[in-house]
Amino acid sequence: MSAQARLLSSGSRRGVSSSAARVSARVARPSSARRFSSSRSSPGASAAASNTTLPIDLRGKKAFIAGIADDQGYGWAIAKSLAQAGCEIILGTWVPALNIFETSLRRGKFDESRKLSDGSLMEFAAIYPMDAVYDTPEDVPADVAENKRYVAYPGFTVSECADKVKADFGTVDIVVHSLANGPEVAKPLLETSRGGYLAAVSASSYSMVSMAQRFTPIMNPGGSIISLTYLAAERVVPGYGGGMSSAKAALEADTRVLAWEAGQKYGVRVNTISAGPLGSRAAKAIGFIGTMIDYSEQNAPAPKGLTASEVGDVACFLSSPLASACTGLTMYVDNGLNCMAVAPSVGLKALQPEA
Repeated sequence: MSAQARLLSSGSRRGVSSSAARVSARVARPSSARRFSSSRSSPGASAAASNTTLPIDLRGKKAFIAGIADDQGYGWAIAKSLAQAGCEIILGTWVPALNIFETSLRRGKFDESRKLSDGSLMEFAAIYPMDAVYDTPEDVPADVAENKRYVAYPGFTVSECADKVKADFGTVDIVVHSLANGPEVAKPLLETSRGGYLAAVSASSYSMVSMAQRFTPIMNPGGSIISLTYLAAERVVPGYGGGMSSAKAALEADTRVLAWEAGQKYGVRVNTISAGPLGSRAAKAIGFIGTMIDYSEQNAPAPKGLTASEVGDVACFLSSPLASACTGLTMYVDNGLNCMAVAPSVGLKALQPEA
């Protein structure tokens, strides 16, 4: 174990795979990953359901999820749904947020959110530092490499993170890309700089390509890659600027190409979920997320709020053998808002014939 590695645990953890021996929470394998677990084991899927049910059982599977830094977003919900199905969860967390995330986790601030259906707590087999805008150590600028937050968490590039996961876990079955960043997202496209535009594409879409390049070689055949996109990739959402709509469009196009390439070469499926608006901490950076949520609830065919768990459950399905024929998809989980051409709350009155 490197000098930088530390083990943080609240109890014993499950074995890392069906073929690996169980290890004590006091013993860490070589890596800079953190390990967190609860005193109660993860429940897995319901024990041997009857022959009349169609369960999602991911026991023995391992998922690497990039982008979780709190318990509010879709990434957390996906992790929780996968854990509920018995999957082992491995995280890659953005370096500037990692210390706060680990501290909050260690102090129990997320315990309520970690509760699974049987009352046990979702476990994280390992937490790695990761900054998905850097593919290799050679890509890291000197000012970043010398920043004290990054110095404390070495080996944070995508390639280094994939190497650590391989060393610690051998293979994975599921990879989730749940990260995006647009430094100029509040600016109209007409006012977006080249640097802001390219930064949005780099962090929000090419990062998924980079992850696919490095993780597909260690994924088991039949594995699943999932990312998160948004309707602005194909419809105009005023205010969602800074090149983020272009980045999401690229993400969706790349999903289709990667579905072909990764499917042919590695037997891995690639899909993206176009989720409706959620009032997460990250989404609040847009500045009008509350308005977007209200608009969706008023105008979507299913007139209700969208919960993060609904997105998590769809991701769980796409990661399971039940979705073995699903790849290259943009899966809408937005209460049907994507199919609307005219907003009823403002448009139908205009379409009514004059008296």
